[in-house]
Amino acid sequence: MTRAISLHDVSKAYTRDVRVVDRLSLDIAPGEFLVLLGPSGCGKSTVLRMIAGLEEITEGQLLLDGEYANDLIPSERDMAMVFQNFALYPNMTSRGNIGFPLRIEAPGEDPAPRVDATARMLGIEDLLDRLPGQLSGGERQRVAMGRAIARHPSAFLMDEPLSNLDAKLRNHLRAEIAALTRQLGVTTVYVTHDQTEAMSLGDRVAVLRGGVLQQLDTPRTVYALPRNVFVAAFIGTPRINLLRGIVRAPLDGAMTISLGKQYLRLPEPLSLDHQLLRVQQGREVIVGLRSEAVRIAKPAAARPGEVAISGLVEHVEFQGHEILVHFNTGSRPAVVPDLEAPRPTARPNRRRRREGTVLDRFRDRAGALRAGPVVVLDDPAEPTPEAAPAEARLPGDLVVRTTPDIDLRRGMHVPLLVDIAHLFVFDQHGERICPTPARLPDLDE
Repeated sequence: MTRAISLHDVSKAYTRDVRVVDRLSLDIAPGEFLVLLGPSGCGKSTVLRMIAGLEEITEGQLLLDGEYANDLIPSERDMAMVFQNFALYPNMTSRGNIGFPLRIEAPGEDPAPRVDATARMLGIEDLLDRLPGQLSGGERQRVAMGRAIARHPSAFLMDEPLSNLDAKLRNHLRAEIAALTRQLGVTTVYVTHDQTEAMSLGDRVAVLRGGVLQQLDTPRTVYALPRNVFVAAFIGTPRINLLRGIVRAPLDGAMTISLGKQYLRLPEPLSLDHQLLRVQQGREVIVGLRSEAVRIAKPAAARPGEVAISGLVEHVEFQGHEILVHFNTGSRPAVVPDLEAPRPTARPNRRRRREGTVLDRFRDRAGALRAGPVVVLDDPAEPTPEAAPAEARLPGDLVVRTTPDIDLRRGMHVPLLVDIAHLFVFDQHGERICPTPARLPDLDE
């Protein structure tokens, strides 16, 4: 029997002023594969442990099949957890490790039939009589998964189970996990910081930052319509190009977005999304361009909806099946903080909360829901590119994906065409304003 899992305004605080998870609400349908994705320290493993009963919930409710479950001990929740470090008993063979929870749950039953059936499912029949020390990392992870599967739980909770494996083995086991969970039809909550795992495995992806849910949707929607600049920057390889821009919307001329030395002229007639940009006249915005939204071609070869710019080649990455070209377009890049590090959500203490006004509390809450400030490289308060260590700076300000048959070398001036239909525009707080947010479902849906 598979299980529905619901979290309603769940928070976790280890100290009075800092919440590692802040008012998280999720509804996971029976049989769904949900991925919790985010940088290290964003609270995703803590969420998993609260679902498992290994961490107490500070505020909010956990419902299992609609029943209040905050106070249930782990053994009463009928869930199986797969850990990052395998967590196998070193003095037990694979057969003993897989069968151990079965002997605990049903002392009078012979676990051998279920152990053998699980081993056949995972293809590890020849490993059953080996100790963990005699197994490779991939084999140990299969045994750990077998221990979870043999119990026939109502939900799987997987805490970065592939992070300790090499890239080739990760890809192989990722496909196995996807096939197994589909075959078993068991509700699965999977924690990872690897967006490739999230996008390839999940029915839906929940992106977390600083303990706050940023977006919950299908992998396709999270990539194509990121709610804010943090989600846009965290999802996608190579990382999305983020450039500072200023909207120019004269009454007697074409609307443009200035990128410094160059500008993007928006095609006329303006689309509805671009018409809404008029309210940003004269304001600074953040322009987002995926690497596939720009192509190398002469302006004469432009297609409808493409605008021309140019770039100076600074670096070429040969990937085999493709090339990633780093261009200097004279634009001003923007950097999103917390992509690789945690950002604890500070909460006011009781005295400050009593002294603060209602408006202050609403302002604090709104700030927690935003992606946060965007750090611009050439802001006076931040180190300039010249002041930053050379090894910390990426070459160029625009990365373009292209085919390996194009011969490019450092120092070449190259014409580029930008597909305006795939242009993202974010405000200074990082919230997406183009395409219009109305095209994206609410977090609560």
